[in-house]
Amino acid sequence: MIVSEDKWGIVDNYVNKHLILCKTMFIGEYSYTIDHKRRLSIPSKFRVSLGKDAVVTKQLEKCLVLYSMKGWQKYTEKLEKLPGTQINARKFSRIILSGASEVNFDKLGRILIPDYLREYADLKKNVIIIGLSDKIEIWDEVEWKKYRTKTEKELGDVASKLEELEI
Repeated sequence: MIVSEDKWGIVDNYVNKHLILCKTMFIGEYSYTIDHKRRLSIPSKFRVSLGKDAVVTKQLEKCLVLYSMKGWQKYTEKLEKLPGTQINARKFSRIILSGASEVNFDKLGRILIPDYLREYADLKKNVIIIGLSDKIEIWDEVEWKKYRTKTEKELGDVASKLEELEI
């Protein structure tokens, strides 16, 4: 049987087109624990999209943020476009980039959280992992519950301020 290369080209184009259209989306809230060796399991549904390696760094609300390597690359490209002449741009980039650490998943889907990041986010044993579309946040459980409760009470006001963004 002879198979036309043209047909395989069509299949290849179809697959590539649909892979490009499929955007990684992290959503949901998950409870996990950090073990005595500072390892944290990441939800398996997140690991599929993250791949073998990821980057974890500081986030603004005293939590951590986990990016896929592709997501991290996009984020750092934005940071590189910040004007180096502005002090706030330099401060922000320094803290975010110097705080970043590449992490690898072990066979059980765990990552090692560096001590300096664990201390920054005040992570204790119980943590909450939340999906935020293109990134994942890691919170201390107590801090997340306080933040979520406070923010849920303010949600109406927050939404009205975002009206101009058509949200």
